[in-house]
Amino acid sequence: MSADMRAVTAQSDRVGRYFARQHDVSGNDFHALLHVMVAETAGAPLTMAQLRQRMDVSPAAITYLVDRMIDAGHIRRESDPADRRKALLRYESSGMDVAHGFFAPLGAHLRAELAELPDADLMAAHRVFTAMIAAMSRFEDDLAVQQKTASNARDTPARPA
Repeated sequence: MSADMRAVTAQSDRVGRYFARQHDVSGNDFHALLHVMVAETAGAPLTMAQLRQRMDVSPAAITYLVDRMIDAGHIRRESDPADRRKALLRYESSGMDVAHGFFAPLGAHLRAELAELPDADLMAAHRVFTAMIAAMSRFEDDLAVQQKTASNARDTPARPA
């Protein structure tokens, strides 16, 4: 299954590069748009700080990236109803139309490939993907802790013996 997941990830990356080239966005911009879409689809839109964390870029870089995506009509900022001091990043309908237009043929190919599979198999596959995503998320959390621990160790001055 790990090999399959790597293959899906690699193929997805190649398709994403086609989207980026055809719509004049950088690879980083595409990854940001993907993060915004995944979060919005899950019902948990991202703040700029959350997107910055996911992209692992500086505050200045994320501001520049988000401003470009807003100017291009892909996303918009919206006040967070839970905290008016924060802004949520939402897909702009014109940006969503562009994404749907590009990825609709992929959806058709997926439906054709999956049409012969029984619902029970599709439900099992969904559980497998959910478990794999959870495992990757926990691994990412572990890596963040390791990075913070290593960073703290570098920043702590050595005590004289």
